Amino acid sequence: MIELPYLLFLGDAPDPLAAKVAQGIKDWNPDAAVGQLRLPGCNADMKLPEMTIDQAVEAGVKTLVIGVANRGGIISDKWKVVLKEALEKGLDLASGLHNLLRDEPELVALAKANGRSLHDVRIPTVKYPIASGVKRTGKRCLAVGTDCSVGKMYTALAMGKEMEKRGIKSSFRATGQTGILITGGGVPLDAVIADFMAGSIEYLTPDNDADHWDLIEGQGSLFHASYSGVTLALIHGGQPDALVVCHEPTRPHMRGLPDYKVPSIGAVADLALTMAQMVNPDCKVIGISVNTSGMPEAEALAYLKELEAEYKMPAVDPFRTGVGALVDALVA
Repeated sequence: MIELPYLLFLGDAPDPLAAKVAQGIKDWNPDAAVGQLRLPGCNADMKLPEMTIDQAVEAGVKTLVIGVANRGGIISDKWKVVLKEALEKGLDLASGLHNLLRDEPELVALAKANGRSLHDVRIPTVKYPIASGVKRTGKRCLAVGTDCSVGKMYTALAMGKEMEKRGIKSSFRATGQTGILITGGGVPLDAVIADFMAGSIEYLTPDNDADHWDLIEGQGSLFHASYSGVTLALIHGGQPDALVVCHEPTRPHMRGLPDYKVPSIGAVADLALTMAQMVNPDCKVIGISVNTSGMPEAEALAYLKELEAEYKMPAVDPFRTGVGALVDALVA
């Protein structure tokens, strides 16, 4: 188990999206995050107390969490200075990067010398099966997106919170490092061997009560040239009964792909539904979730109304409007 509370390390994140791991922990498990540590040039800010390693130790922090998800998941030399200091002064380390802590000899040696633990949450701990495609009992909802980092995890978590308030049986199913750090369990899908990705999602969402909903954290986008494979594995392994399309309307291009335009909500809904109905012919698209944080309030609300009129389904922003309309559609 990763010991709480956390100091969130934001490194030299170039923009807020690069620190989405830290943002997710801060928003969904705020009691776990007591402070942040940033390097010069960091353009992300969780609005938490700025702390040195010494201050964090004094405040009772147990684990420094790398809160950055950079392209390629690399631990830079500048970061290592901080990570080594943390180990020397009594903190454990936790990371969801592809560059594993346990593959860094200096960090391994310091952890051993100081009796500290290195937690790589992106390492599968289960021998997952190959997907069988057999229909399971219970219900499943999957968030799909027009791009990476558009709010798929946030949407599923917000829906779970709303369903809990209403007394509806549901479970959030984490499929990425942030969700795993928030909830304490899940499948690090993008680190699973390709042949077993869909099977890992079957494993994550087993047979359940007929009125229970698994809310599956989405990853990537079917239209993203880098990450479409994880999205398809989620669709085929999850066999969703319902899809929610997630979108961020202010982007000039797909994240990390300047030559690719962000696809339309309708294009994503159509393609995702086609893929989903291969394994569950009864699947439906039940709503749209939009991250409107880059838009003024009036413009954002007008945009959501336009989407509802165009697509004839609820369109929400989990923060501005809540997700009640999505849960209503799910229940219906």
